[in-house]
Amino acid sequence: MELPAIVNQLGLIPGLLAIIFISMLTKSSIDKILRFSQASKSSTYSGVAADAFGGIGRIILQACIVINNTGRLVVYMIIIGDVLSGTWEYGFHHMGVLEEWFGEYWWTAVLLFTTLFVFAPLISFKRVVLPIENELKDPTQMKLIVRKSLIFCTAIYITTSFFGVLFGDHILDDVLANFDADLGIPYSSLLDDLIRLSYCLHLMLVFPIVFFSLRLNVDGLLFPYAVPIAISKRRLVSTTVALMGFIFTKANFIPSIRDAFQFTGATAAVCVSYIFPAAITLR
Repeated sequence: MELPAIVNQLGLIPGLLAIIFISMLTKSSIDKILRFSQASKSSTYSGVAADAFGGIGRIILQACIVINNTGRLVVYMIIIGDVLSGTWEYGFHHMGVLEEWFGEYWWTAVLLFTTLFVFAPLISFKRVVLPIENELKDPTQMKLIVRKSLIFCTAIYITTSFFGVLFGDHILDDVLANFDADLGIPYSSLLDDLIRLSYCLHLMLVFPIVFFSLRLNVDGLLFPYAVPIAISKRRLVSTTVALMGFIFTKANFIPSIRDAFQFTGATAAVCVSYIFPAAITLR
């Protein structure tokens, strides 16, 4: 969300180089995870860590994944709430889509709460790197899939970053806050709503992907020797309800997504994405 503002501060060339460098670093980390998962014959990231460092390595990795994914989902929930119901920033009120359509009524909060049920049928999705590889008919295609995905994501990031250069200081830190005013073009209001709702829908679809990994690792920490959570319906439902309630509660009390980003990004995210793959390789 803050990518255009970041590139505006860094400058175009340093910003683009940083994006490309992170993309290359990410590809290297994923390749390491895939390579050592085959060597250890493990179908999960935590299994790879356990093979390299034993039980303590698995526990530390799972704890980092839980912290990182919880922070991400709290951020997603905050963004969805801000987009639909509006937010205050630096003493200025940015109107949400529902607030613009229906006005400031108490039931806009009720409409926001109903978005929780949007996630319910999607929580069964099983999409992380190693499970995807296991589901492929030809697992050797996984590296090609990773490469194409990273190229596509990098292209999107670079395209988005150009807005920081084109609009300069007019770009707010929260880029979605730019779309609650008249853009000075035909059908400006329709375009504003379409952009914000599209981003909101994107987060709703990504939410279950991240949530699946979170729930799996929480269950692994709490019940390491129990049957898989997919087999125990009671454990599946209770863990899902508890995690969703915790995420929704935290999203209501954390004032800004920057707080969650700063905590998870500087700690757990770095460990999961880069430190553990490098440590496993050295091991």
